[in-house]
Amino acid sequence: MASPPTPAPSPQPTFSPFYSNSSTRNTTPPLYHPGNLHRSEFSTLACPVSRQQYLVSILHDCSPAELRFISQTITPMLKRDFLTELPSELSLHILAFVDHPRTLARASQVSKRWHDLVSDDWLWKVLCDMYSFRADPEDKSGPKLLEDDQPRDELDKFPSHPIDPAFQWLTARERLKLQEHASVSHWGPYSSDGLLQPRTQFSHQEYFRRAYGTMLNLKKGGHLLRSHRMPTPTPGSGVITSVALDTEWIVIGLANSKIHVFSAITGVLSRTLTGHELGVWAVHLVCRGGYWGRGDTDEDESPDNSDRSPDPVVPAALKTALGLDRPRRTRRPTSVQGDHPKSSDVCCTSDGWGQPNSIIISASCDKTLRVWDVKSGHCVYVLRGHTATVRCARVLHNRPIAVTGSRDSTLRVWNIQKGTMLRVLCGHTKSVRCLDICGNKVVSGSYDTTCRIWDVDTGECLQVLRGHRDQIYSVAIDRDLVASGGMDTTVRLWDANTGNCIAQLAGHTALVCQLQLSSTAGLLATGGSDGRVIMFSLRSFSALQRIAAHDSSVTSLQFDANLLITGGNDGRVRVFETQGGGYVRDLSERCESVWKCAYKKGTCAIMCKRNGKTVMEIWTFKPKE
Repeated sequence: MASPPTPAPSPQPTFSPFYSNSSTRNTTPPLYHPGNLHRSEFSTLACPVSRQQYLVSILHDCSPAELRFISQTITPMLKRDFLTELPSELSLHILAFVDHPRTLARASQVSKRWHDLVSDDWLWKVLCDMYSFRADPEDKSGPKLLEDDQPRDELDKFPSHPIDPAFQWLTARERLKLQEHASVSHWGPYSSDGLLQPRTQFSHQEYFRRAYGTMLNLKKGGHLLRSHRMPTPTPGSGVITSVALDTEWIVIGLANSKIHVFSAITGVLSRTLTGHELGVWAVHLVCRGGYWGRGDTDEDESPDNSDRSPDPVVPAALKTALGLDRPRRTRRPTSVQGDHPKSSDVCCTSDGWGQPNSIIISASCDKTLRVWDVKSGHCVYVLRGHTATVRCARVLHNRPIAVTGSRDSTLRVWNIQKGTMLRVLCGHTKSVRCLDICGNKVVSGSYDTTCRIWDVDTGECLQVLRGHRDQIYSVAIDRDLVASGGMDTTVRLWDANTGNCIAQLAGHTALVCQLQLSSTAGLLATGGSDGRVIMFSLRSFSALQRIAAHDSSVTSLQFDANLLITGGNDGRVRVFETQGGGYVRDLSERCESVWKCAYKKGTCAIMCKRNGKTVMEIWTFKPKE
């Protein structure tokens, strides 16, 4: 039988002319290493296309194992640590564009150099600015972020740079570019390793970790610290009328004339303050520490000598609590610092004037104002002068100056460190229902349908704001803006310097009883008896979002750059997103009614009626250490 035909040979790869010399392949290999021949031929090629064809021809001759070896050899050669090769300034600038902390956390695990870069505190300060976490070096909650031997006035040399009002409407990324130079100036010179080193012991990284963890817990975590049930001997006597909250204490005033003080850290009832004869309508908490602000209460600047009274006759321990036995630590003027006047805190707290203990002031239906030392629980002063119920009270930041509004249609200014009345502000013709402060300016809202702006230091009425057609129940002031709401269901925005009405905002169908104004964020939040919460833009004066938050009246309202917390008479406490108004969660189980709700730095106090009893719930959303 004839043998089958031999199959044709398989086609061979085509080689470039300069390498397809068959005689070369069949000859005996040279005495030197063959790789030298390849390298010499490859080096003579100038055209990039020819060099690529040369490499392709070599790869076609390689076995799979050899190709695998080439891949393993080439992969590390293609890797470049660009952050290590760049100067530290450029590396930090690149990392500043990372807007998620988990990405930074993963980057810190790449290498020791990357870990050192990510640990730079300036980077976390930029991230705090992105998330609108305002770092507070004097925050007394959480781990100790500042060494005890670090003088507090050192921190004032490097203040956080506020956003200029002209740029407050820019995006976070645009504001970052504008603030970058100012933020770098907050830190000291470069060290030997090229990284920015802070001049103080305050850690923005640790602060961001706590603030970010708190925000996440507020969205989906947290736990109940304490739940207190208060006895109500008579119907209505256990109604909670007012609340003040800082990082150390929670103070509530009740219609039964008592004041309860709770620890904001443990939730334990610390003490009960008794002394008022009738119900307490307003409480305000002055934080310990701080500095003495500027004003006519300085002995060498008082034009009318109204504050040159001798030191009051009080026990030595109370003199210490009020800071009467220590020299003043005066802060530099606002014009030197470059800061704006500080507005009132929505949680009814103010910065102290350097006193070692926290101070409480309370206003009551018994027509008196009382000053209390939180540490001892003693009543330091009983201030008399009003002839009717004292309805509202505030204390200026960094000054022992309190302002009260009463149903006798007057406001009164007090020195609560020395227990004296400084002046009476007359002008309203009916009850003063609400007031707010910013710097040394006070705005008051009255049942006479007007708001008035006062200079606390002189007692002068600067502006009379007319426009509302019914009683005014809520006011707020921040820098040069004033917001007011009342029975006529409208909200008005005013220019504090001229007294002109800038805008009339509609949207509510009932009494506007809650306001929060933030010119830095460019937002105004309003809550009404119709259960609605409306977020207005201060740029366009339009409603950004309308939230059907509750089935009945909104009793509490508070927002920051990320979240909005509301409480209502329908017994719910709810969390919404500030941008977009999306519903996040309910903070606690539904009850019969929520009287007050206050939140600050991971602690939330909910005052409600549950099963016919007055209940005080204290929640914590702080991350575990």
